[in-house]
Amino acid sequence: MPPAHVPFAPHPLARAAVGLLVAAVLAACGQGQPGGGHGGFPPAQVTTLAVVPRTLPVSWEYVGQTAGSKDVEVRARVTGILERKLYAEGMPVRAGQPLFTIDPKPLEAQAAAAQAEVARAEAQVAQAEREATRLKPLAERRAVGQKEADDAVSAAELARAALKVAQARASEVALNLGYTRVAAPVSGLSSRAMKSEGSLVTANETLLTVISQVDPIWVPFNISENDQLAIDRAVAAGRLELPKDNGYEVTIRLADGSTFPRGGRINFADTRVNPATGSYEMRAEIPNRDHALKPGQFARVQLKGALRRDAIAVPQVAVLDGPQGKYVYVPGKDKDGRDVALPRPVTLGPWVDADGANLWIVETGLAAGDQVIVDGLARILAPGTPIVLGPPPGAPGAPGVPPAQGGAKDGAASPAPAKS
Repeated sequence: MPPAHVPFAPHPLARAAVGLLVAAVLAACGQGQPGGGHGGFPPAQVTTLAVVPRTLPVSWEYVGQTAGSKDVEVRARVTGILERKLYAEGMPVRAGQPLFTIDPKPLEAQAAAAQAEVARAEAQVAQAEREATRLKPLAERRAVGQKEADDAVSAAELARAALKVAQARASEVALNLGYTRVAAPVSGLSSRAMKSEGSLVTANETLLTVISQVDPIWVPFNISENDQLAIDRAVAAGRLELPKDNGYEVTIRLADGSTFPRGGRINFADTRVNPATGSYEMRAEIPNRDHALKPGQFARVQLKGALRRDAIAVPQVAVLDGPQGKYVYVPGKDKDGRDVALPRPVTLGPWVDADGANLWIVETGLAAGDQVIVDGLARILAPGTPIVLGPPPGAPGAPGVPPAQGGAKDGAASPAPAKS
């Protein structure tokens, strides 16, 4: 016979525990006292900054790639067999330093033949001049015909012309013989040898190596047409002041993020748009005495020296990303008159570094005197979150911090006072 079923009766202590748990859940879900925070959470403690127009330094950064200020292709200037390589590949070379030797023996033979031709032409000149000298007085005494004397003079002139041809040919062969010793045309960093010893090289065609002059070194970079148009409009409106004659302060950041210790200058700015890229080309020149920069390195070119007049700027931490673009939070009121965080769409300009802070220039969306939330953003769960305005931690007026002596500095954006 199965045992009889006995209904379960919970212990009084268990019922009390369940009641406390339900009360806690209800309180957490916002079913406690009215007037609490968003979703039952307490209002977010935030800090605001008053937006104040001021003059700020502006900089731009572009991607570039280093290149030698002179990239010289070293080619064979005579045809022959490459006999020797005389330099260490990849090492610095100086102008006039021998790099290669092309077999000179065939040209030495041609040079000897050319010198012999010069000697023969000189002998013919001497013979023709003697004949013309001998016939001249005879022609004056009419001992010989005038035509015979004139022919002798012409023969001497032709012999002198033939001598000049022979001498020019000898000079050409001597010049080519000198080209069998291939020297560096400029000082710089050498590249690898394109041909090995024993290879046949062809005059004015065969590339032997490349030398890059790297002091100074160049860093070409491009500015998009849209960016240039925006800069031109800002200059025309008086909002932006550029350094005269492209006198920017140029700094280079390398691929590992480090800053190259020597600055440079802009030495070229194209006035035409490249139709293939839709951009303007500019070029920075950097001193490179120790050859620390090598051709082909990627770098970021930073241009400093421009000033933005009456700029509205906010800390970068205040700018957030949303589905519709960039926005900031500003304090506002809800229908019950409580302080809440409201999103404000903004259009941004370049980043700036002022007073040791990273700022973002705001083109549209904010006006002078607007308050922007800069601290406590992580506590704002959604637009309309209730907030409590207060000074930043550690600032004068914060709990445990004595009040500040004196006022804020002119031109600096200061935190908004806490509302009571």
